[in-house]
Amino acid sequence: MKLTRATIALWMGLVFVCGGVLGALGHRLYTVSAVRASTSPGRGNAEEFRQRYTAEIKARLHLTDEQLAKLEAVLDETRLKVRVARTALDPEMKKIRDGQEAQIREILSDEQEAEWSRMQQERDADRKAFRDKRKRNSPDR
Repeated sequence: MKLTRATIALWMGLVFVCGGVLGALGHRLYTVSAVRASTSPGRGNAEEFRQRYTAEIKARLHLTDEQLAKLEAVLDETRLKVRVARTALDPEMKKIRDGQEAQIREILSDEQEAEWSRMQQERDADRKAFRDKRKRNSPDR
């Protein structure tokens, strides 16, 4: 079988296009960003969790609209009680953390204490950033 110039050009073009497609797919495969699925229902902000929670209860228990309204009231009341309890515990928790920090400082040398202070500042900054992010993502906090 004798190949003409047109047939050879067509085959060369086909090979070139296949190489380009294969290269694009390979590039996509190796440069794709990792996506992390949240498998635990507690992830995400509080409002998203509450919506999933109430939707599941409504679906599985076949709640009426009246029951759903009462459930929402119970959840609102519980949220308020938890906030009050957490606020009441904050001073005691701070006292415990301060005591721990004082005990740790007692066992450190001056150089270690300086590094410990830097570590604490970094940790406090991380904690503040986390709280700020959580507040932005959860309108009811």
